[in-house]
Amino acid sequence: MNAAFLPHDPGHDPGHVPVMLAEVMEYLAPRDGGRYVDGTFGGGGYARAILAGCDCQLWGIDRDPAAIARGQALAPAFPDGHGASRLHLLHGGFADMAGLLADAGIAQVDGIVLDLGVSSYQIDEAARGFSFRMDGPLDMRMADTGPTAADVVNTLPEGELADIIYHYGEERLSRRVARAIVAARAEAPLLRTAQLADVVRSVVRPDRSGIDPATRTFQGLRIHVNDELGQITRMLDAAPRLLAPGGRLVVVSFHSLEDRLVKQAMARAAGRMPAPSRHDPRAMTARAAPTGFTLLTGRPIRPGEEETRRNPRARSARLRAMECIAPPSIPASETAE
Repeated sequence: MNAAFLPHDPGHDPGHVPVMLAEVMEYLAPRDGGRYVDGTFGGGGYARAILAGCDCQLWGIDRDPAAIARGQALAPAFPDGHGASRLHLLHGGFADMAGLLADAGIAQVDGIVLDLGVSSYQIDEAARGFSFRMDGPLDMRMADTGPTAADVVNTLPEGELADIIYHYGEERLSRRVARAIVAARAEAPLLRTAQLADVVRSVVRPDRSGIDPATRTFQGLRIHVNDELGQITRMLDAAPRLLAPGGRLVVVSFHSLEDRLVKQAMARAAGRMPAPSRHDPRAMTARAAPTGFTLLTGRPIRPGEEETRRNPRARSARLRAMECIAPPSIPASETAE
């Protein structure tokens, strides 16, 4: 489906640019009469395209109250012809997708799409505390509960901070950054994004990539604050069981930690989890295991040059997809290894 129609859709917000929309629609392949889930509703970009493209029902899930409010404002634009809307909003995290849908009376769906990146609404609103480019409170929470990033940087020991920044932010200078954070907070609490960004930039120099030196530290803290990898793991365990035969799971990730989890979970579901080495004789049997799923993407699909030119935030996106070809039968602990 061509994304060009979106600016004319009801409720279209030109400030929100859904990543890899054309590719998402191609692999999700929504159809009339189908039931679909946008597990990361955010600005509603995917949801609008799905609902505008066919006569279907869609459940939008998000743990951010602001996203739910946007969805509720959008819902009247997609009436079902019987006095209700084809867009249904569920407040919660995508890790709890199965329970949220069960409470809504939904056991199986024909497609699930997830964009694992931070919503542009969250990044662009300084008060949410996600951005190192704009000063705001050091928050970083996608929901409105739990410890903030300020709580983390001002209370955790230096070693724990370094581990978070290294493992989740993939910052090789994590120990240097953690040491600088601890030294700075001894002088005054770090409560603003600009404070933290300046501390990081004081010990991490810009490299040739042009990426801001604070990028990886902010990523690591955000992932920790929101338990993002834990949420993704639980979602990947639950989502395949929700797909009806012919149903598809489409996931867009934005960094290697996310993509690795998605790749491994889909490979397991499709019976294609490789053995540790290609010389290991178990490799053939691992690939041949019969399952109820098939991979639609052997390698991750990347955005085209034109999209990355128009929307630089899309440059690191990777799309993977799989299809249910038989009733789900994956053991519940399979993807939680």
